[in-house]
Amino acid sequence: MGKSETKAAVGILGGTFDPVHFGHLRTALDVVEALDLEHLRLIPCALPPHRVEPVASPQERRLMLELAIKNHPKLVVDDRELDREGPSYTVDTLLSLREELPDNPLFVLMGTDAFRSLNSWSRWQQIIELAHIVVMQRPEEQLEMPGELAEWYHAHQAVPGDEALAAGKIWSIPVTQLSISATGIREKLYENRDVRYLLPDAVITLIEQMGLYQIRPQAS
Repeated sequence: MGKSETKAAVGILGGTFDPVHFGHLRTALDVVEALDLEHLRLIPCALPPHRVEPVASPQERRLMLELAIKNHPKLVVDDRELDREGPSYTVDTLLSLREELPDNPLFVLMGTDAFRSLNSWSRWQQIIELAHIVVMQRPEEQLEMPGELAEWYHAHQAVPGDEALAAGKIWSIPVTQLSISATGIREKLYENRDVRYLLPDAVITLIEQMGLYQIRPQAS
């Protein structure tokens, strides 16, 4: 089957994006290029099941994302999780996407730390029935995982040509190493330090205009 006859491949990168930074954006582009994705959807979560509640509001995080990617045609914001009640489970997002894209290859991106804890996610084994999994590895990083997950990983490893399948395989893709974290950026902002070259200038301007991350939240 020629490429013109295949369904467009779509990437999915979820997260709090609190705030979005170059670590998110550069690794997303690495995967877009490695798998020749038609586009990649950045999906901000409303209520992360495995992390503390975001500091910025859903609307603020969505706006930061839109500004960060406005000049890249293959990156888009998908806000379906912000409109959904309850915790933002990946499997529910994939079920929703499958209603719109029943036959397209879907690739859900995650870092190695997230993948190592995948078997603690809600209905985790259903995820690979709905999409491929892309594990984003930093250069020379070893992908160590518990026995049950390792066996599952090896059973689903992709081989050349699997890109055309709609779901069911796991890719391990090397990505640019950028040791940037949203937590570190927020700490710098709380301390009134310079965050240039860690995130897009348009996002920095918005943070300043809206007065975000000025006061460190009190620990609960």
